[in-house]
Amino acid sequence: MTVWTCRTCAVEHADTDAPPATCAICCDERQYVRPAGQRWTTLDELRAEGHRGRLAEVEPGLTGISVEPQVGIGQRALLVRTPGGNVLWDPVGYLDDDLVAEVRALGGVAAIAASHPHMFGAQVAWSRAFDDAPVHVMAADAGWVQRPDPVVRLVEETVEPVPGVRLVRIGGHFPGSAVLHLTGADGRGVLLTGDTVAGTPDEHWVAFLRSYPNKIPLSAAVVGRVADRVLELDFDRLYDNFGGRVRADAAAWVRRSADRVVAWTRGDFDHLTGTG
Repeated sequence: MTVWTCRTCAVEHADTDAPPATCAICCDERQYVRPAGQRWTTLDELRAEGHRGRLAEVEPGLTGISVEPQVGIGQRALLVRTPGGNVLWDPVGYLDDDLVAEVRALGGVAAIAASHPHMFGAQVAWSRAFDDAPVHVMAADAGWVQRPDPVVRLVEETVEPVPGVRLVRIGGHFPGSAVLHLTGADGRGVLLTGDTVAGTPDEHWVAFLRSYPNKIPLSAAVVGRVADRVLELDFDRLYDNFGGRVRADAAAWVRRSADRVVAWTRGDFDHLTGTG
């Protein structure tokens, strides 16, 4: 089976005799096609090129999975390890036997979910490697699934992929943009946000955008609603999909960040811009 992988976003596509003419995910205004045009690869080709997975502990019970050299967008997946089974969050667009063995040594994968379509990665391939683990996709984003498969399970608003871990639709970046909520080893809430709520370098403030590469904003009203939905959850720490994090008091920083974005997009600080 030739499962085509987009070189730009590393999202897997269905088996066909020839690759698709375009990647719908990259042609959307939230993503991009590079100047050289649409390019495709396969997992076998990526393996032959020398890509390898790397695991690193983020905190007790949470392991980061990255690929070196990076593939596609280059997100870091997160493996949530619980007594009731592990959840693979924002799966990378690559896997090989060694990476699967390392993940299996940590308890394997009982369920898979992504924050939004840019992070679908090789979700069905990962499922196949772990006994057809269910892949949870928000129904609002079902049309973005590029490799349909029976392992894909549509979720309307929220589901517990494993006991104590909750997938919740927040909206914003995509209609089905979601977060994953869990309880850390210290008993405090942890929120995995993808880039629905993205970390910033100071590890305090967070960002809300429709498109990060193309710098397209969300309206003040949408940012406010996204923050309100996020803050219905109880959490102390926050991790995004590229290594960004808020180490502590994350809920308060989400509130402050949303208020700041809303104020700027509403025009409260136009007098500071020198535009008259």
